[in-house]
Amino acid sequence: MFKRSFRSHKTTRLVRKNGLSTVREQQKLAKLQRSLTGEETARMQQSQPQAPRSNDKPHPLAPSPIVTVTIGKDGRLFAAHEDILRQSPFFERILQTGYFDAQSKRIALPEEEPEVFSAVLEYLYKGDYYPRLLHNKHRNSWELEDSLAQTSSSRRATPHASPAMIHDNHHHSPHLGGGRAGPATPVTTPQTPSAVEATVYLSSIDQHILRDTVIYCAADRYGLEELKKLSLRKQGLQSGIDVGTILRSAQYCYAHTPDSDSRLRAHYLALIIRCRRTFKRSGTMQAEMEKGGNNVYGEGSGKLFFDLFVAMCNHLDDVIDASNARTPKTV
Repeated sequence: MFKRSFRSHKTTRLVRKNGLSTVREQQKLAKLQRSLTGEETARMQQSQPQAPRSNDKPHPLAPSPIVTVTIGKDGRLFAAHEDILRQSPFFERILQTGYFDAQSKRIALPEEEPEVFSAVLEYLYKGDYYPRLLHNKHRNSWELEDSLAQTSSSRRATPHASPAMIHDNHHHSPHLGGGRAGPATPVTTPQTPSAVEATVYLSSIDQHILRDTVIYCAADRYGLEELKKLSLRKQGLQSGIDVGTILRSAQYCYAHTPDSDSRLRAHYLALIIRCRRTFKRSGTMQAEMEKGGNNVYGEGSGKLFFDLFVAMCNHLDDVIDASNARTPKTV
């Protein structure tokens, strides 16, 4: 009996002591948990958006209507979302004023080229058009899609060539040149393989024109300034273009851009001056200058050659001024 009572008394003391310790630990733990839970709850309340008020009604996302655009004389059909077209001030005005068939939601652009409008529509949806502008990390430069291999091989073949890689077709046969972009060969022909097609055929003038130039002019009509910048940047990356195509494209640029916009015009003037030796020997250059005043590619296209004359004079003046600055003046 004595042993049993001693053991039970000892056990009771241990239980009381351990129980008291356990209660204190549980109280501390509960307090810590309440503190952490409060901080976490406040943090979650700050991070979570507030619930909408009962008066606020959610606005359902209605799909944008489809607009049909008829392009060219043949009436090629394009379909686009209305909100996509409204990115262009040109289409914004049309859709607001209702100059189209309201029932079928159709817009007619008979003077536009299907391939050109396709590029504009691709830009409105994707922010770029084929060939896309890609960044070459190894060279830290911008290049055109599908033209990387062609560009590198051309540079290896002609390390001292002009950046424009201009070639002159002295003959005026339509089978030579043809407005095609090819690798660095003395004469570019339609049969020459090309990774990227640099030109587009315009039925309105029955000629091949540099595609980026035509897109630049279309972007000006549609009020897409960023597309103009993009096409101008791509313009300077093309290679293997013959003299005839450059001159036709330059005159087309003058005929389809306002006098207040000189960016693309200045690009062509600088290109011709930089490659003046090639253009000076060109029979194509002489033929285009002789008929340039007739506005062959649209009203105002002949102004190219007067601006070129002024630019050449300014360039010569700059060279003379730089030469005089290095020469000691005599009294």
